[in-house]
Amino acid sequence: MQIEQMNGRLVIRSGVSQVWLDAWGTDGVRVRMTNEAEMDPRDWALTEKGTESHAVITCREVDTTDPWYKGPEYVQYHRLEKEYTFVNGKLSVVVHPEGWLSFYNQRGELLTAEYWRNRNRINRYSSSLRIRGRELKAIPGTDDWALTARFEAYDDEMIFGMGQYQDRQLNKKGAVLELCHRNSQASVPFFVSSRGYGFLWNNPAIGTCTFGTNRTEWTARSTKKMDYYLTCGDTPADIERNYSAVTGRVPMMPEYGLGYWQCKLRYRTQDELLRVARRHKAMGLPLDAIVVDFFHWTRQGDFKFEPLDWPDPEGMVKELKAMGVETVVSVWPTVDERSENYGEMADRGYLIRTDRGNDVSTWMGAAVIFDATHPGARRFVWEKCRENYYRKGIRCFWLDEAEPEYADYEFDNYRYYAGPALQTSNLYPVCYARGFYEGLREEGEKEILSLTRCAWAGSQKYAVLAWSGDVYSSFRVMREQLQAGLSMGMAGIPWWTSDIGGFMGGDSSDPAFRELLVRWFAWGCFSPVFRMHGERSPWFEREQEYRNGVRQLTSGQDNEVWSFGEENTPILCRYLFIRERLRPYLRRVMAEAHTSGAPVMRPLFFDFPGDIDAWHVEDAYMLGPDLLVAPVMEAGATERRVYLPSGAIWTDAYTLETYEGGRTVTVPAPLDIIPVFFRDGKEYPIYHTENHPKGGQPS
Repeated sequence: MQIEQMNGRLVIRSGVSQVWLDAWGTDGVRVRMTNEAEMDPRDWALTEKGTESHAVITCREVDTTDPWYKGPEYVQYHRLEKEYTFVNGKLSVVVHPEGWLSFYNQRGELLTAEYWRNRNRINRYSSSLRIRGRELKAIPGTDDWALTARFEAYDDEMIFGMGQYQDRQLNKKGAVLELCHRNSQASVPFFVSSRGYGFLWNNPAIGTCTFGTNRTEWTARSTKKMDYYLTCGDTPADIERNYSAVTGRVPMMPEYGLGYWQCKLRYRTQDELLRVARRHKAMGLPLDAIVVDFFHWTRQGDFKFEPLDWPDPEGMVKELKAMGVETVVSVWPTVDERSENYGEMADRGYLIRTDRGNDVSTWMGAAVIFDATHPGARRFVWEKCRENYYRKGIRCFWLDEAEPEYADYEFDNYRYYAGPALQTSNLYPVCYARGFYEGLREEGEKEILSLTRCAWAGSQKYAVLAWSGDVYSSFRVMREQLQAGLSMGMAGIPWWTSDIGGFMGGDSSDPAFRELLVRWFAWGCFSPVFRMHGERSPWFEREQEYRNGVRQLTSGQDNEVWSFGEENTPILCRYLFIRERLRPYLRRVMAEAHTSGAPVMRPLFFDFPGDIDAWHVEDAYMLGPDLLVAPVMEAGATERRVYLPSGAIWTDAYTLETYEGGRTVTVPAPLDIIPVFFRDGKEYPIYHTENHPKGGQPS
């Protein structure tokens, strides 16, 4: 093994293998490994260098003599070998004579280390197992590699982030996570450790991460290199700041993103959508955005309105603008074989290919998916959307199916412009959003937002508002969405939302569902983006209809605030006004996300890292620095137990009772109340206001 310095880079060579250590941003290091002659040059998520950084590299000799020989024959077997220390700010990396790495903060505290179980002389984990911390194994018959990277596990470590997975656990310690996207699953492989570091697996390949009790292990089924980034900080906020600086920060949230979004599956016609918006305004209810959902087009891949149902999109947009309502239009990546764009896109190589057979979606047509990793394909799709949507006044796009969603998730069968899907698939949602972001920027737009059903590391810089996909309507699933949103925030995706009430299975006439919807709606009011959506069963109102051989999708059941019983309408309307009164506070919180990378909704420990108990709370969160929110996620509940972090004084927004932090309290939570607490004497107009003594009611 040889170690050398090259212009501030530390390079470890062993046979055909080379490992690079580079200072990356503030208090960070990027570690890459290849078995090929040249390192793969792609930066993946690490597109921003952040602050200019230079490593301080030192070398010392250490005695590596096996203790067995430290007797009369010591002189004969005495060995001195070189140990390198690589320092960037608060982070130190020790390269041991055996080649393995360990990571420390500025106080000399061990953060983590490679899992190295090999025969050696000075590693306290010396073993005959012959297991190394990193390995690239050739895949026979190809020039690709299967990758495994291993790190030590620690009993006291808690893991937060990693994106969106459908389970209840906020702390990912003990979890086995797929590194791939599915509908309602977004793999964003960055986490913050309770030991004081953040880690990005900077590789879009399909694989697995296991946070085991014996070791942490990352795998990629097929790749060209190992690539990861590690940073440290005194607080979780420091770590998120460092990470967002090197992957890109979210823009400032457009003003319409702070208010209420109305959506359902789906508004079939222009007239139907306008009737809803007009009624909102006639009732004096706040409304910032309304969504034209999927299959408003003639065929998938036409990227334009069907003129029979949407005869005057420009007039519709102008009327909505006059009401102060933004129009959001759904775009799918699917292209029907009968689409007017299919032939040209196929000829230009703009569609995803398969290595065997065909992957043609047969739902509502025979369609394939466009290749968002292809710059030309991104440009083609944007130009169609610019011509048919943007020039009609549309400024906000809903980029659905962004995983993308396959009929079968057989990743070894698909091939992109960027490479085999096994190596590059997780890039898809980043590239999809990038095409629209760059197109809007070229048009001079400064307030950009795309609602996107998936994300990967770096998606945030392309103005992605991620949502949690087509989830079921139940309290269990609602609870899972809470940790999904918090995990996305800790993974560096600050803009997040869910379908209020869940997407599938909610019957608007069912009292049990109505209770769920009211509780979810209240939580939505205190989410980063407040957005109603759902298919609302039963949604086939009439027989299947075909137009020119293309099946038409009917309009679903009503999904507006007046659709769930007269007794619930005032409750839902009240939260519309609460959200409106919180707008100045939310604007400040969004500005914090833009400037520092801080999550908008975050676990309690983010603001109270010194409170050990706060690290274990998974059913409540902070919305910005001043509001603690405790959603009610059980049927029939009338009260709620809430832990209040130490180091602050807390005031219940409903009862106005004040509590010393560091304790669990039980507070009232009737159906019309979600428990919210103010921090340290702050006051916000939630339940008690002079202008709205009842919290706001519809006129």
